[in-house]
Amino acid sequence: MKLNAFKPLRPPADLASMVASPPYDVIDSDEARRVAAGNPKSFLHIIKPEIDLPDTVDVYDERVYAKAAENFGHFQQNGWLRRENEDGIFLYRQSFRDHSQTGVVAVCHTDDYERDVIKKHEKTLQKKEDDRTRHVATLQANAGPVFLMVRALAELKDLMAREQEAEPEIDFHSPDQVRHTVWKVADPQSFLRLFHEIPNAYVADGHHRSASAARCAKEFAEANPRHTGGENYNWFLSVLFPADDLQVLPYNRLVKGLHGETPESLLTRIKRAGYGVTLVESGVSEEKGDVRMYLDGKWYRLLKRAEADADPVSALDVSILQTHLLGPVLGIDDPRTDPRIRFKGGFDCLDQLVQAVNLGQADVAFSLFPTGTEEIMAVADAGLIMPPKSTWFEPKLRSGLFVHTLGH
Repeated sequence: MKLNAFKPLRPPADLASMVASPPYDVIDSDEARRVAAGNPKSFLHIIKPEIDLPDTVDVYDERVYAKAAENFGHFQQNGWLRRENEDGIFLYRQSFRDHSQTGVVAVCHTDDYERDVIKKHEKTLQKKEDDRTRHVATLQANAGPVFLMVRALAELKDLMAREQEAEPEIDFHSPDQVRHTVWKVADPQSFLRLFHEIPNAYVADGHHRSASAARCAKEFAEANPRHTGGENYNWFLSVLFPADDLQVLPYNRLVKGLHGETPESLLTRIKRAGYGVTLVESGVSEEKGDVRMYLDGKWYRLLKRAEADADPVSALDVSILQTHLLGPVLGIDDPRTDPRIRFKGGFDCLDQLVQAVNLGQADVAFSLFPTGTEEIMAVADAGLIMPPKSTWFEPKLRSGLFVHTLGH
């Protein structure tokens, strides 16, 4: 695959903790206003620029994109984002509790995205893709990185370990207590040579960002009569992690209404659907095929294995739950659009499931075993699409630590 060094815009080390922000797609406008309150240096002013406009302005209004460009220029004028003097590759480590993951920060080529060298497992929503495409085109920059993973390679891990022996350039804790540490790689060519031998990368998180980068590259190429394919607009900001280092968390389900069933009759129907049902003390799923259900103040273990000849999508626990229980028993035919179903992912969300059911905000909750990175890559290798809300990667990459501009 193609990988390249680049000259990013970066915050000075002493401002990194103030500039770095959550990604644009994990918080809504109101929360972004609260997070950025009192901090003009927050990168949310660039990726969620509606926070600087009246709350009556639609998030897709042209004034929002104009404000993003204005703020982007303001950050550079004030020195909150500064241009690197030379091309570089960086390492970005995130640590939380007992987990740590380190990725390679560089730029990937949109040709690899188009040719499926960089493989996808989700469909994009047109409105969201249009939004990010317009944001990239207006700023002439990738403001947020695409979260990619590659199959584990001992040589890559050895290279990364050696680089991390040096003193980091940036090291801080974000408000969510995740530690963020950045090194500039001393020998970028060793990484470029190694990645040239890696056949594929996989989008873990950032399908809309990567799709918008590819769309912008096409638009700019069509407008450039001297297009060569090497221009900066052909590359997009990425952080590439060894897949086996990543932490995928459960993406759980809450359902309102039992579709005409009582708790007792629901248990009977679930058993008839082929599930083994056991009363348990905990909502923590312990293995693939083990789904925990919170119903009427009790946790149950629902055990159902995939069929031996199941394809990579049908074998997923989220697919089995949807096909055999949520759809036929609870009437959730389309989890993308049905208002009766909600999703909870991330750390410490079991208490939220219990609370929602106990307060009557939902009638039943399902806690799943996390989808594994090997399962995700198998789906992408087969050219298939994951069911909605199948994966929750955490920690999330902070935005603002690196910006790739399309003209430099």
